[in-house]
Amino acid sequence: MTLLIALFVIAWVAASVIGTQAYFRGEQSKPIHERNWNSESFEQLAASITATEVDYSTRVPGYLGIRG
Repeated sequence: MTLLIALFVIAWVAASVIGTQAYFRGEQSKPIHERNWNSESFEQLAASITATEVDYSTRVPGYLGIRG
């Protein structure tokens, strides 16, 4: 029974780590709102979780509001 519980906990931790990396890698590639373009906190968190830097040359603004 202990072995089964340990296996369940290990599988849950592995799934949460993989899911977290998938989320942040997805967020790094999505269009980004102008107000979040230079979000230092997201950039630091994403870099620490995924071990990759945010490539701003591939990101596009998600909202180009009319300025008048």
